[in-house]
Amino acid sequence: MRSLRLAMAQINTTVGDLTDNADKILRYIDEARSLDADLVTFPEMAITGYPPEDLLLKPQFIQDNRKALQRVVEGCSGITAVVGFIDSGQDIYNAAAIIHDGEVAGVHHKNYLPNYGVFDENRYFQAGTDAPIFTINGIGVGVNICEDIWYATGPIISQAYGDAEVIININASPYHTGKGKFRERMLATRASDNAVIVSYTNLVGGQDELVFDGQSMIVDERGEVVARGKQFQEDLIVADLDVEAVFRTRLHDPRRRKEKLAFQQAQGAPKRIFVSPWVERRRKPLPPRCVEPLPPDAEVYEALVLGTHDYVRKTGFQKVVLGLSGGIDSSLTAVIAVDALGPENVLCVTMPSKFSSRGSIEDSEALAKNVGVKLLNIPIRDTYDAYLVALAEPFRGTEFGIAEENLQARIRGNLLMGLSNKFGWLVLTTGNKSETATGYSTLYGDMAGGFAVIKDVPKTLIYELARYRNRKAEWDIIPQSVIEKEPSAELKPDQRDIDTLPPYEKLDPVIHAYVVEDRSFEEMVAMGFDEAIVKKVITMVDRNEYKRRQAPPGIKITPRAFGRDRRLPIVNHYKSF
Repeated sequence: MRSLRLAMAQINTTVGDLTDNADKILRYIDEARSLDADLVTFPEMAITGYPPEDLLLKPQFIQDNRKALQRVVEGCSGITAVVGFIDSGQDIYNAAAIIHDGEVAGVHHKNYLPNYGVFDENRYFQAGTDAPIFTINGIGVGVNICEDIWYATGPIISQAYGDAEVIININASPYHTGKGKFRERMLATRASDNAVIVSYTNLVGGQDELVFDGQSMIVDERGEVVARGKQFQEDLIVADLDVEAVFRTRLHDPRRRKEKLAFQQAQGAPKRIFVSPWVERRRKPLPPRCVEPLPPDAEVYEALVLGTHDYVRKTGFQKVVLGLSGGIDSSLTAVIAVDALGPENVLCVTMPSKFSSRGSIEDSEALAKNVGVKLLNIPIRDTYDAYLVALAEPFRGTEFGIAEENLQARIRGNLLMGLSNKFGWLVLTTGNKSETATGYSTLYGDMAGGFAVIKDVPKTLIYELARYRNRKAEWDIIPQSVIEKEPSAELKPDQRDIDTLPPYEKLDPVIHAYVVEDRSFEEMVAMGFDEAIVKKVITMVDRNEYKRRQAPPGIKITPRAFGRDRRLPIVNHYKSF
């Protein structure tokens, strides 16, 4: 019985760290070889990390990536490997090297270059035009890259009609909520429509705003998932592929014969490259493996933890600092930071003003105690009074308003940045997507910092994540008083968020419809949203683009995040209603 023992190396690479990336690839090749794998696959651009962006415009970077690949080639003996890298000639290509016994047997150039959302590959690469089939261990194997498989008429169809029985697709597919299920449905369709086994090897780890969730998988010719990688963790997924089942399935579907003949008459047969012959081997059976997808709240939480860990560590920071107000946003951010970095690497600061409630101070103290972090108490009352004295003359004759409120946020931002400068700590900001969308934040105040952990998390989801984290801990690590209190910036007496914003349960669906789905004013009103709320939200979102341009990067967890996903002009006179 023909079979192929396949290992998928779901690894966490670092953009630009060519040496470390190559070292990691070689370690996983060794591990796959020790498990008697015939073939081991690595993610898209595993050599360079993804996305390398304008590093790709540096010829030296391209040359160094080729040298790193050569190290991998020389260390690859007794096994076949598929490794993502940047190929070059008259142009550069997003490529996969098929390596066997110390030689590059062939290369696939990515045919379809995504240029939407967070992707910008047309800026850098030339598209490939062919899709060869490789004979590996006597079995026809088609290799393609990420976007290639999202097209039903892409390389997979020519490879399947060219008698490929296994399709290797290597990826750097970033996470957002619901993406895993969407991928799985797509892969099941491709596999069953083409009667092939599909291996989908995905990157894992954080890179700037992006988080790659792993969740690599193998889908058989019936569209069933037969092996699955862990989410948000490095993993080596090894499975024995029943290639004979592909042959049996194709025998029972005579339609493929006519379609194959017509396709090859129109487009020709793909190039075939011999790599290694069929060798029957006796191998120890693999241990059983059971990995189930995380529920939605756990999935988002783990994405935030991984994104925070990798941003902090990959940028060279050891410790972080954040302001702890006693509110739900800063409390959740602190817990995520502790889970990502350990309590010894997180410092929290409470900075009470004359408007801070006693309950908020006590909640900050309780949260810090619960997660085991050091809490500094730096009151800002005297500093705030000094600012008001300094501004007394120009402010004379005006009423207390937003300017006086925001002075407090800016004092706090200055204090946090002072600690950052003195001790080399990265400042984490604590604003959520609802605030980011509407501009309910202070430039150079609570927006001041290096990384915005919950920037893409709507306020209503913040509460769900807090409850999830408490369930996971089996006790209220985030105090119930924090979860139950009415949201307030506490910048003036008796202030409540709903004095400025619609209730979050009404606000967040409108933001989703307008920002994520690009719904029109008329559509949103027809959906049942209150007309006055829709007008208010659209106005606030459009008016505050200038703030978002100055905000620190933050983790993308929704289908459309501010920043890389959504790019609108600051000077913009278009009105949606």
